[in-house]
Amino acid sequence: MLVSPTLRERFTGSSAPDRSVATIAERLYPAFPTTGIKTWIAPIVIALFAGILRFVNLGTPNAVVFDETYYAKDAWALLRFGVEHEAVEEHDPIMLTAGDNWRTVEGFTDQGSFVVHPPTGKWVIATGEYLFGVSPFGWRFAVAVLGTLSVLMIARIVRRMTRSDLIGAIAGLLLALDGIHIVMSRTGLLDMVLSTFVLAGFGALVLDRDHTRRRLAIIGGQSESKWERLAQGFGPGLGIRPWRFTAIIFLSLAVSVKWSALWFIAIFMLMSLLWDVSTRRTVGVRRPWLATLTKSAPIVILTSLATVIFIYLLSWSGWLLTAGGWGRTWADDKDPSIVPNALRSLLEYHRQAWNFHVDLDSKHNYKSNPLSWPFMSRPTNFHYESIKDGTLGCPTDHCAQEVLALGNPIIWWAALLAIPYQLWNWVTTRDWRSGALLAGIVAGWLPWMLYLNRTIFTFYTVIYVPFVVMAIALTIMKLLQSSRKGSIRRQHWVIGLIALYLIAVIAAAWWFYPIWTGEVIPYDQWKLRMWMPTWI
Repeated sequence: MLVSPTLRERFTGSSAPDRSVATIAERLYPAFPTTGIKTWIAPIVIALFAGILRFVNLGTPNAVVFDETYYAKDAWALLRFGVEHEAVEEHDPIMLTAGDNWRTVEGFTDQGSFVVHPPTGKWVIATGEYLFGVSPFGWRFAVAVLGTLSVLMIARIVRRMTRSDLIGAIAGLLLALDGIHIVMSRTGLLDMVLSTFVLAGFGALVLDRDHTRRRLAIIGGQSESKWERLAQGFGPGLGIRPWRFTAIIFLSLAVSVKWSALWFIAIFMLMSLLWDVSTRRTVGVRRPWLATLTKSAPIVILTSLATVIFIYLLSWSGWLLTAGGWGRTWADDKDPSIVPNALRSLLEYHRQAWNFHVDLDSKHNYKSNPLSWPFMSRPTNFHYESIKDGTLGCPTDHCAQEVLALGNPIIWWAALLAIPYQLWNWVTTRDWRSGALLAGIVAGWLPWMLYLNRTIFTFYTVIYVPFVVMAIALTIMKLLQSSRKGSIRRQHWVIGLIALYLIAVIAAAWWFYPIWTGEVIPYDQWKLRMWMPTWI
């Protein structure tokens, strides 16, 4: 029988029972503080709040914002032709007036278009265009849905990791109020699709860890003799792992949005195998590393490779099954080969796309070095319009309308302390939760250090924003737990400081929301929001 947590543990969270008093079963699978429908109330309320922030005036600005000129266009071409097609000149005005008439060929030539990202993310954007027309609201709709669902997911994921409803709710609130996440949820780009699939894959791995350990906790129970039998040899079989396979599917879908997700599937599968080592060690297996290498690793590697290849090729089915895609017939006039011409052409296509990515070094005013991303020192300007003629509801003689992909400074600057603390916590205590969020940050941020000279942007951080938020939420949990050891006065101080921090996050979101969403505001008000000269 698993021991129920105390009231204080319910408040502060705990998923690591005291080894000196906990049984093996309790260490494997700590009890949840609460169960049932009530555990969904806070996450759903926060997700609805996040949805309001993301959906209100979603069609504003009524313009083609930043790289929407590529992805909204490609999504429309996928709906119309099944494969990306080259657009005519001055295509953006045509998109803004197309509306429900997505079946028209106006705006496209009869030639395929050379694109450098796989189709899945563009198909997601296309669903909104199919439902609501080729319009700013239409091509942003599906992305906003995923951004809202991400908030619900992170609240539930962090709750499961910490066994705390409160910490899960805090994580959801922080993600709901982050500017990068809000902007990318309101823009028809691929990055929010990528971020959501990665977060879903991570969540599925957390579920896999929990379900596997719960199963062993039930089998072993409170009987020492059962645990001794389970620990013999290479230990118990960990059973069928549907949640791990689900994670592989989501991460494979992420790869079919952008290639950068390959880092996540590699690092997350390694992380999952390390969790298997820990599980076997907790059970008492004498050689947990060897057991994991022989019993788990081959299955994970083979399943991951097969699933990634299958889903990735499936995402290119429109290009493979039609003749209109760019470079589709490249191999037709080449020497015969045992490899089908379609696949040979696809490989050549990818070779050229890879060269485009690694050689991309064009000048851009908002290019940013990944070393600067944690400081939010050079956010990306998606849209800016200076209004001096009284249009767009401008109440003064000079207004500004901007969409600035700027993270909530109170979140990002707090993370400058929270992330190093989580690294220290992982090194000194081997807290699996700290290691998990660090794995997400490593996979999403560090690979860009290989391309410091490339044209890259701060908004790429949206893929690992959920893990930045986790770092802060788990640090808050640690502060609350440490306050247990002090006086009541100290506990009140800690709770008060955390409350003030959350109020500051909310206040910053209120202050910056107009420049995250393209509201028309007086120029003087806009200038007050430019805290750094590099934000302009």
